[in-house]
Amino acid sequence: MLDAAIFGLGLTSIATALIFSQVITVGSGQSFFELFYPICDLALLITLAIASITQIINRRFLLLALGFFIYLLFDYLYLWDRFQGSYQFGTVFDNGWLLGIILISQSLWLSPAITREFLPIHPAFIALSIFISPSLLAMMALRPGIFPSYIVFPTIATLFLAFIRMTVSLRQASALTDEKTLARTDELTGLPNRRKLIAALGEFSQVEGALMLLDLNGFKQVNDRSGHRAGDQVLIQVAARFARVLPEGALLARLGGDEFGILLTGSKIATHEIAQALQACVSYPFLIDGEKISVGVSIGHVDNSEGGDLLAKADAAMYRVKRSINS
Repeated sequence: MLDAAIFGLGLTSIATALIFSQVITVGSGQSFFELFYPICDLALLITLAIASITQIINRRFLLLALGFFIYLLFDYLYLWDRFQGSYQFGTVFDNGWLLGIILISQSLWLSPAITREFLPIHPAFIALSIFISPSLLAMMALRPGIFPSYIVFPTIATLFLAFIRMTVSLRQASALTDEKTLARTDELTGLPNRRKLIAALGEFSQVEGALMLLDLNGFKQVNDRSGHRAGDQVLIQVAARFARVLPEGALLARLGGDEFGILLTGSKIATHEIAQALQACVSYPFLIDGEKISVGVSIGHVDNSEGGDLLAKADAAMYRVKRSINS
């Protein structure tokens, strides 16, 4: 709606400056409404043109457009008669406005038009509309009298709406950024989630490194014995310990439950050493509400050079390690 308003006012400003200023001059006998009739009428015409693009043309819209067209036609006829000095109040001529109002009112009783798929106004047209307004104001400042003074109102209105549109866009961009961050962040630990890891995995094939899947051993017993609140605290502390062990640039994600994933660059020997450090960092107990809780970790390590579905290979490797521990 703001884009359409900015576009419409921008076109109204330039049309007023180039067309109406040639036929309307500020005279001693002219009233406020005689100056603004053609400007507002042009804005209505542009609004109807935009609506005809975004809606399916049906009986309601045709009747509405006809009512506006008749109303605007008699507006211009009224202005012409006023300039010629031949207009007389109370004649049959005034019934034209009444007919337009009746048609507009009647159209509102009909079924509304079905809105088409949203068709945004091209940014180039919005930029052009915004550019027009300060350009007209600059020309009026440099060459006083080149355009009528009433052109100031639609140009300032365009700039005001452009400022509002910029504010709305900034808020939308900020909200979208927050939504994207939340969509790829684990709520409990604050780590990236599975979606983030999978997205990063798609760009990981060009570097030397490894994918690790980590699953905690004995975590189910923690939930059963100490409750889910204690289990959540263990997950938070495990995530903190893993993060301290990993080198800068590594991606640590919580994939769900007690499962974590890690993407890190480096040689095969270096990544295996980090895997051993990860096992060691959870080897000593966690202190939760005065209770010592111990868990272990099974790590599935897959070198990036193996290719194929690294996630499936790392998952299979992790379960092999887990089975060997339980056997």
